[in-house]
Amino acid sequence: MSRIAGRFARVEPRRRAGRLVLGLLSDLPRKNCWTIAEWAGETTPDGMQHLLGRAKWNADAVRDDVCGYVVEHLHDEQAVLVVDETGDLKKGTGAVGVQRQYTGTAGRIENSQVAVYLVYAGRRGHAAVDRELYVPRSWTSDPDRCRAAGLAEDTAFATKPELAARMVARFLEAGHQAVWVAGDEVYGGNPKLRTALEERGTGYVLAVACSHEATTGAGTFRADALAKKVPKRAWQKLSAGAGAKGHRFYDWAVIDLADPRPGSRQVLIRRNRNTGELAYCRCYSPTPVPLTTLVRVAGSRWRVEEFFQSGKGLAALDEHQVRRYVSWSRWVTLAMLAHAFLAAVRADEHARHPAPDNLIPLTCNEIQRLFITLAVPPARDAAHRLGWSNWRRRHQARSQASHYQRQAAKHEDLDLRLEY
Repeated sequence: MSRIAGRFARVEPRRRAGRLVLGLLSDLPRKNCWTIAEWAGETTPDGMQHLLGRAKWNADAVRDDVCGYVVEHLHDEQAVLVVDETGDLKKGTGAVGVQRQYTGTAGRIENSQVAVYLVYAGRRGHAAVDRELYVPRSWTSDPDRCRAAGLAEDTAFATKPELAARMVARFLEAGHQAVWVAGDEVYGGNPKLRTALEERGTGYVLAVACSHEATTGAGTFRADALAKKVPKRAWQKLSAGAGAKGHRFYDWAVIDLADPRPGSRQVLIRRNRNTGELAYCRCYSPTPVPLTTLVRVAGSRWRVEEFFQSGKGLAALDEHQVRRYVSWSRWVTLAMLAHAFLAAVRADEHARHPAPDNLIPLTCNEIQRLFITLAVPPARDAAHRLGWSNWRRRHQARSQASHYQRQAAKHEDLDLRLEY
């Protein structure tokens, strides 16, 4: 927390931010301003809500601090930047960026809020270093709606690949190093993103659809047509990295592309050894690299799914109940910091205290349990619990009375119109 202390002009929000981060790491079954404030020993949620909505501090500056913290603790010369989006299911239409759209979280079109994340993945671990909210055209074409949600009236629409390019550029321009970028078909199918990475000399392994066309020395072909031309001897069995149940072995083949520009370009093909299912990637590197390197980078893409799982499960990345952009950016940034803390402790523990043969190495889940149980004293007694019970009931009584008043006014207005 000392890393971000200078981002707060006053001591009260700085201390409260620390309590909020601890609350995000807590074992609460549900995490929001109400539950975290009670857990942290505060008498009402007003302070936590003020921290997210009105207190003076810059979430983007804290995001930059988080990025530096992650790179310092997880530093890897061959690190991969993995970009992907995740959706948070929402009710109503008031929360910033919400509309009916496809989200992989549900696997279908749902009322949701979608954000794109940039994850730093290295041998020592992985954690998010940046985030961008995806704001659909239905929002950017409505300045009044943007203003009500805390967005600038001139907020321009940006595609997910454009948000990804923005985050990669911000990471590299801050002086950090990353040799590779990986992503799924949303990003691999965007030629502007690929060109932007090539102009920076940044290698990539980006998934593409089977219908993606690529030019070889023999002509232009769809990716699935190229796969049929690969001879049997060209396939190699290689691991895409270790998973929960062992190494993820696939058959791999690579086809060189014809391009007069500097650099090495290929189509990488992955074949499932059990089902025969094929997947395709467009690859670029400033200098030629072996197939094993391309496979390693392609396998790094799964790290972003692990981040979404642990970031949501351990640090409440998706449990924000806020409507305005400022509050959203502050919540997810502090959640990224909470998760980065677990990833940093995990990396340091693995390096300094290797686990004995009869134990698996410490995981982020186990570190969270130990930290909250052993290092964070409880701030809750009977009087505190009773005080919060009274506060909740009083708040609910006010809300109930307000609903009844609005309902009565609505019916009275309807009766007058009918009478007229």
